Amino acid sequence: MRTPVLGCLVVAALLAACTGESRPSTPGPSGAPTGAGTPSAGQPFVVTPVATLDQPWSMTFLPDGRALVAERPGRLLLVDVVQGSTTAVEGVPEVVDAGQGGLHDVILAPDTGGEPTAYLSWVEAGEGVTGGVVGRARLDVTGTPTLRGLEVIWRQTPKTSGDGHFSLRLAVDPTGEHLFVTSGERQKMQPAQDLTNTLGTIVRLTPDGGAAPDNPYAARGGVSAQIWSHGHRNPLGIAFDAQGRLWADEMGPRGGDEVNLIERGANYGWPLASNGSHYSGQDIPDHVAGDGFAAPAVWWNPSISPAGLMIYDGTAFPQWRGDAFLGALSGQALIRVDLDGTSAAKGDQWSMGARIREVEQGPDGAIWVLEDGEGGRLLRLDPAA
Repeated sequence: MRTPVLGCLVVAALLAACTGESRPSTPGPSGAPTGAGTPSAGQPFVVTPVATLDQPWSMTFLPDGRALVAERPGRLLLVDVVQGSTTAVEGVPEVVDAGQGGLHDVILAPDTGGEPTAYLSWVEAGEGVTGGVVGRARLDVTGTPTLRGLEVIWRQTPKTSGDGHFSLRLAVDPTGEHLFVTSGERQKMQPAQDLTNTLGTIVRLTPDGGAAPDNPYAARGGVSAQIWSHGHRNPLGIAFDAQGRLWADEMGPRGGDEVNLIERGANYGWPLASNGSHYSGQDIPDHVAGDGFAAPAVWWNPSISPAGLMIYDGTAFPQWRGDAFLGALSGQALIRVDLDGTSAAKGDQWSMGARIREVEQGPDGAIWVLEDGEGGRLLRLDPAA
């Protein structure tokens, strides 16, 4: 964006703080949801706090209505969302707990009628470097909840220095045949335009972690064969709509946060095009027609710091069926994006008084959100009377 930028200094350790990408902070009480049965001004929903957690980053629901919640420092919890009680899941891998790294996402594979299969993403160490990985395990909840047979099926390539922009959000397509993983550019920028690595990409894998054979760069072999799209910075939310289209939200630099329709082989421009600016104030060319890059469907300036993405298909809020919901970290809000086929437009932005890390739909159509940071709460949102 070609407007002057004031504020952030060019200090690598501080850059991320400008858009809410820093280590999570404790939510403040001002403006926080007030409890069951009390919608805040301007909110069309009632907010019910269910549990208090330690830096929760992701969640998913089991068929029985309980939820799995991943806490960034390395705990996976089974949550009774009626009682608000939590039980630690055993068999969770050791993670690198630093900066934006830790235990990232958890989802379930499509129901096969037996023990659920869980996919998890986390950060592991190398020789002075770190990298994201994805693992698969059976989830046994018959007694003490336990991950059994956990195996790593994919690794971010290459491992590198630093502790930011891992991304590592997961989604299985509606057919159940492909696993998609968002892979951030690790604050290195240029790798996002290099098809010989998987930094700054979204990869498309088979359920066992191999490259899908019909990927756009399959003929190149190696890790290039895993890539579905590239030119990404730090995509922290990914979800399919009812028609099978894939959407992702992505943190821009200083401004230029995005929601993108993810298409086969598309280049989303980072760091050569962005509707934001470098933290130093240095210009980045805006997205323009004909530049060869896929432009965002929706973008924000100033930053909201998007995290988590859910596309609603429930009945509790029928007016929002088919719309996308995302959390805002620096924006401390829940945001609705109006989806219409392949187009998108900004909808509502509701102040939540805390950084919102994750958004999910519950089995009965309620909307669930996770506040960021130490003491971050699991909140249930129901229609206001």
